[in-house]
Amino acid sequence: MSKIGLIDYGMGNIHSVKKAIENLEEEVLLIKSKLQISSCKALIIPGQGAFDPAIENLHKTGLVDEIKKWISSGKSFMGICLGLQILFEESEEGNNKGIGIIKGKIKKIPTIKNQRIPHIGWCNLVPLKDGKLLRQEERNKWVYFDHSYFAAPNDESFIASNVEYGPINLTAIIENENLIACQFHPEKSGNVGQSLLYRWLQTI
Repeated sequence: MSKIGLIDYGMGNIHSVKKAIENLEEEVLLIKSKLQISSCKALIIPGQGAFDPAIENLHKTGLVDEIKKWISSGKSFMGICLGLQILFEESEEGNNKGIGIIKGKIKKIPTIKNQRIPHIGWCNLVPLKDGKLLRQEERNKWVYFDHSYFAAPNDESFIASNVEYGPINLTAIIENENLIACQFHPEKSGNVGQSLLYRWLQTI
């Protein structure tokens, strides 16, 4: 159990995540079946694209139940962008049910004057509490976002960091014990992104 498992379900940017983890001197295994999971010490589910195709593709791999078991067992898990959103029960983007590990809903970003949708670009994280990726007092951590929907967990204590979107805040990082999920793309966020991935790896 020495590898970082990267769930390969056909939803984009997997090679960027693989390279980012390998740059931190970790061995990465692309996971396409449940038989491969036993050799991993942590799992990452990346993703770009739409909610419904993502859930459908994930079910085709037969990995949904394995992901639930993994997280419930207390093993390290990270979701990235769409990989965060599919952990929720449902999304306003689609009709399919999500994995449901996190109670709550993925909502469409509201239309706000002078703010564009999709929310794309570099933004500063606003930590709400001391977490595994950021301490509450840390500032000037700019990361790259590209999304049109945001996470609204029923338990707001799961939100470790926000990002400002005009006059409102959107969820940027979810943390709950062994589960961490980022709405932004750490693999596309330069040195800050690498440092956040490194901090996560140190918790495994």
